[in-house]
Amino acid sequence: MNSGKRTRVLVVDDHAIVRQGLRAILDTEPDIEVVGEAADGREAVRKTMALRPDVVIMDVSMPRMNGLEATARIAKEIPEVKIVALTMHSSEEYVYSLLKAGARGYLLKESVSSDLIEAIHAVKAGGTYLHPAISTKVVDGYLKKPHAKSRQGMMDVLTPREREILQLIAEGHTNKEIAGLLVLSVKTIENHRTRIMDKLEIHNVAGLTRYAISQGIASIAPGPDRRRGHNL
Repeated sequence: MNSGKRTRVLVVDDHAIVRQGLRAILDTEPDIEVVGEAADGREAVRKTMALRPDVVIMDVSMPRMNGLEATARIAKEIPEVKIVALTMHSSEEYVYSLLKAGARGYLLKESVSSDLIEAIHAVKAGGTYLHPAISTKVVDGYLKKPHAKSRQGMMDVLTPREREILQLIAEGHTNKEIAGLLVLSVKTIENHRTRIMDKLEIHNVAGLTRYAISQGIASIAPGPDRRRGHNL
């Protein structure tokens, strides 16, 4: 690393106290500069486009747009930005999905501060970083060489817009609310919903919600203001 240039980092997490904690850790490093924070995937994409950080520390489970979708969009639009996923989940499928979306690092939230610093340095230098607790599991999974179809997840089946709408459906938003958030017509949202159900062969909202949660696209518990019934 060039000692004359600090690594610029964007911190993304939907909990302010987590962002503050990450910033506090990174602010002690003389060669790292936190250039901004974001509270959800949409804001992460916008701020990455505007700030052009070297590294994004990306929480995975966030409302409105999750970290997986935000990672895929950033990796596509600004591939020079390195992304380190930060999550509580250590399952192989979470790791594969994030790496396929474009993440270069994968950290568990149980990590110590030295892991975070090491991950930032590794991806900034062009390498990758996997939390020690999952690296062996991932390597073993690849060596088993499962049939390609067994690894086909939502990143392969649905379009980016459909994944975005699925998350909002799973979070309990109505068609009208989703249309407002995405600046689309209610009819367009209804058409997307129909295509999502047909592609996934799931024809009820409860099933869609379970699927989204299983893929790490929506959190298990929606916010208290989203606990009313789903509007089809």
